[in-house]
Amino acid sequence: MIEKIRSHFPALERTHNNLPVAYFDGPGGTQTPRPVADAMTDYLFHHNANTHWGYPSSDETDEIIAAGRATMADFFNASPDEIVFGPNMTTLTFHLARALGRNWSEGDEIVTTELDHHANIAPWQRLVAERGITVRTVRMLPETGTLDLEELERSITDRTRLLAIGAASNALGTINDVGRAAQLAHRAGALVFVDAVHYAAHELVDVKRLDCDFLACSAYKFYGPHLGVMFGRRELLAEIDFPKLRPAPDSAPERAETGTQNHEGIAGAAAAVEFLASLSEGQTRRDRLEATFNELHVRGKALIKQMWEGLAEIPGLTLYGPPPEHPRTPTVSFTVGATPSAEISRRLADRAIFASHGNFYAMTVAERLGKLEQGLLRAGCACYTTEEEVAGMVDCVREAV
Repeated sequence: MIEKIRSHFPALERTHNNLPVAYFDGPGGTQTPRPVADAMTDYLFHHNANTHWGYPSSDETDEIIAAGRATMADFFNASPDEIVFGPNMTTLTFHLARALGRNWSEGDEIVTTELDHHANIAPWQRLVAERGITVRTVRMLPETGTLDLEELERSITDRTRLLAIGAASNALGTINDVGRAAQLAHRAGALVFVDAVHYAAHELVDVKRLDCDFLACSAYKFYGPHLGVMFGRRELLAEIDFPKLRPAPDSAPERAETGTQNHEGIAGAAAAVEFLASLSEGQTRRDRLEATFNELHVRGKALIKQMWEGLAEIPGLTLYGPPPEHPRTPTVSFTVGATPSAEISRRLADRAIFASHGNFYAMTVAERLGKLEQGLLRAGCACYTTEEEVAGMVDCVREAV
């Protein structure tokens, strides 16, 4: 399966310093397979038009957007009229926060977590200034890279209006028990918003199992273009007072979208999902996606075990987050002594190992680990990552330090 997957990614043909490049920067954005670029090019060359007008290319654009909603609905286990498109997850979250905040006032509370990317923190904190909302933040346990579940339970009260929680940490790979958290929130009468940006590339999203009211992710984290996608429960999208232009559609899900959409991006995001589904067999697209993600999950667990154990043997190197046997994605962050992570990243790049460094917009995680200034070095496995690349990366880290 791995060779079949890799054959679709032209980026894997790149060399640097006469060495084949190994991409471990997937948590910040994966490489793109040919079918995605082909779908976007085909749209721009043959169907490019605005929507809802009475000529063929406009009709075709409407059809491509509708097909994109249907495809993303299968990806989320939702309905097409529950799929909202936007520039990116951050913009969609700010838009939703502003809309929900119109009905909240002083004394209402939102619960966030220290483990989250700031795209799932800042939009809700903005309501503190705009609406007088109180934001409670559940702490991360630095020694395990997991949430303090007892504090989470204490933080959700009858004043809680929304729980904003990440399905997986983009910095540490930690997978949260969103189902349990959603149960606590709903019991208190609160809504649940899930950041699935990092999660969606590694675990097949199921909004019914997660029991969330909203969920957002970005297609460029699962082999698509730069596009944001949000699930919202149908009845909520229909009733929320979204800021919108007067002539814009007032029916869900379009009423939650602003301006002309990225039509070629929608075509590309759908193609990314279709690509993942094409890697397996099954009667429906959802069946094929489940089979693919099951296979990728098995491979991911083996790769993270190999990576973790190999890095753990390097003197002076510190690993962060839960170990391989705990719920996590195949993403590892580490530091080497007091060496700036940017310096290690450059040394690896000289050996054609591309890995990101910094705080990855999960700034609070880096602060709680005491590594905000030094930064973390992050290595993530994608569908195209091989055992040989992991072994080579570990060897290069050992040499670099």
